[in-house]
Amino acid sequence: MSPYANVERGILVFSIWGVFGVLGLGFLLEGFARSAYFVSLIGIGLIVVAFVAHIIVNAVFNQGFTNGETALGIGALGVLALMFVLAWAEGGMPEQNFYAGLTFFGVLVAGFIAYLVTRYGLRGAFSRFHVKTLSVAESER
Repeated sequence: MSPYANVERGILVFSIWGVFGVLGLGFLLEGFARSAYFVSLIGIGLIVVAFVAHIIVNAVFNQGFTNGETALGIGALGVLALMFVLAWAEGGMPEQNFYAGLTFFGVLVAGFIAYLVTRYGLRGAFSRFHVKTLSVAESER
């Protein structure tokens, strides 16, 4: 990829997440603050729109997620999951927020699986995680 195309892709991705991602996060946090499930769903929907738009930009530029984008996504997922579990364990989480959090993580997992299947195919997606180890008899050959 040429340096100009790489810069254009970066600007597009930043713009997408700067608009849809931030709006989605704002709606999600507002839904949590007001214990309003449907407001949280609007935020989840906007985050899904940002993710799909990011995948479209990757397809247009014939590129996958960069290592930095992957690390940021996995790290953010881990921090959000930890915060959700800690908030639930504390015991003061309203029922609407619990369902909104479960919906959010369910959508994230479904989106991750859908991305892997569409990017690598069903067999290729499974092969990304399943590594067949050699038995002792096979390794001695």
